[in-house]
Amino acid sequence: MAMAAPTPSQQQQLAPLSAQTSLKRSRILFDTTSSSSINDNNTNKAAAAQTTPLAAATQAFVPPLFDSQLHQQTIKRKIRLQYPGEYSKLAFQAEENELDAAAAGGGGGGSEKQQRKETATARAVREIRREALERLRSGEDYVDAGGGDSSDVGAEGRLIIHREVDMKSSSMNNQGDIGEGAMIISGSNNTTAAASTPNSTTTNQQQKGQPIRSGGILVKRDDDDSNNTTIPTPKWHAPWKLSTVLSSHLGWVRSIAFDPHNTMFATGGNDRVIKIFDLAKACVAREDALKITLTGHISPVRGLAFSERHPYLFSAGEDKLVKCWDLETNQVIRHYHGHLSGVFALKLHPTLDLLVTGGRDAVARVWDMRTKHQVHCLTGHDNTVGALLTKSTDPQIVTGSYDSTIKLWDLAAGKCMTTLTHHKKSVRALAMPSYENTFISGAADSLKKWVGSDGRFIKSFTGHKGVINAMAVNDDGVLLSGADDGSMNFWDYNTGHCFQQSMTVAQPGSLDAENGIFAAEFDLTGTRLITCEADKTIKIWKEDEHASELTHPIDMKNWRKKCIAEAKKRY
Repeated sequence: MAMAAPTPSQQQQLAPLSAQTSLKRSRILFDTTSSSSINDNNTNKAAAAQTTPLAAATQAFVPPLFDSQLHQQTIKRKIRLQYPGEYSKLAFQAEENELDAAAAGGGGGGSEKQQRKETATARAVREIRREALERLRSGEDYVDAGGGDSSDVGAEGRLIIHREVDMKSSSMNNQGDIGEGAMIISGSNNTTAAASTPNSTTTNQQQKGQPIRSGGILVKRDDDDSNNTTIPTPKWHAPWKLSTVLSSHLGWVRSIAFDPHNTMFATGGNDRVIKIFDLAKACVAREDALKITLTGHISPVRGLAFSERHPYLFSAGEDKLVKCWDLETNQVIRHYHGHLSGVFALKLHPTLDLLVTGGRDAVARVWDMRTKHQVHCLTGHDNTVGALLTKSTDPQIVTGSYDSTIKLWDLAAGKCMTTLTHHKKSVRALAMPSYENTFISGAADSLKKWVGSDGRFIKSFTGHKGVINAMAVNDDGVLLSGADDGSMNFWDYNTGHCFQQSMTVAQPGSLDAENGIFAAEFDLTGTRLITCEADKTIKIWKEDEHASELTHPIDMKNWRKKCIAEAKKRY
């Protein structure tokens, strides 16, 4: 007996179910964000979803519109960049806005209508102002009374703590004098920072006459102080956990880049396509996170970069092609011809309209972005140039090669300034923080930190066993190193302390060997980490918001042993 075709009403009922089934098949969420939308009657299912990652994928998931936390962090960054001196005054505006809103609303119904019409950006700015006001009320933040330089109110080493009333009155009078309610604590910055939270470590340091370091942390103390080796105190960082998995590419994902506004990111892979995602939607695995797919390369895409001054996206691939995409028309507008083999790395100069590419032909080529002409051909390596860095100060170009050397280049002359030969294995990754003039290189033997101006060696980061393919560092001093065996190490960039070692998880249906990490990058806020992996997925990581110094203390005993052992070595 033949079955009757479904009626239009039945088709409307089946459409949402089909969409949910497609969502469950295409995305696997290891962080069960869907448990928040489950009713209290289904607490057992939510608990099971948190214990087993695959159980989360089998449950119906209704994602939010976007990641509100990431959206708020992005707005914070924009405010700091555009109004660096005015950011602290948001707290004063917050209370005035609250009073104005209460007076204008009159009743509860008006405020609810106003909240409905409020955009996500306005809501995020309101939350930022409220947080700033709460920090000022609690005394966590402090600013000078006049809103000017600290030299006007006190000498260096004086911590000035204001009450909210004094700050408001002084800011209204616009005077540089300290109000009556200001409390001045004289002394060095180190002593005042640690005096507020006394602990056993602080007491021991005071008894021994040692200076108290700022930023006190909870550590496992070693009673053996007989060794005189200087042990740097690492900064505490929260551990990172997997948040979202995007399965969109049909091959290995080899490259990633963020746009200057932190609203989207692009990935390229062995499937020869470039995919552009909405960052806030991708963090919560929305179905419409994928914005567009660009096709044009005929080999794997190995390098991507967004221009900060133009609506351009640059891509490089193993097909010897370097392309410039116009993101307004989504078409290729320029080609840069000259490489004799595959292009493995691509970077843009931060201040000049220059493009730097490196590839299998063992050279790095500098291109004029507008005229498509080759400015320099930086020769000297004996093997593939697999990593690049560009800076606004000399040396403006740093190259890492598979011949295990690193070269620092003079951009004006097009000649090599320094060659670093400390590595014994191929240099496949380079990373540089935004807050200091240093950089770090990664190879199969170790990670090495260098001075950015002249290439002087600083120290080695040892302990990551694997071929380092990707490295990334954020503004908080968290360094990630990812290897081809799926291992991920998180380091404190300033001291070299490895505070977390983890393994990535290959998506179900993949081989265990397909868990290599090929590329990694922090977003511009530093709160999200995206890795491109061999199981054809894009994984988004975030910090564990429930972690603290009590739950994840720093193991100072092992850190001390490692520092003493490395002090006896030269490199």
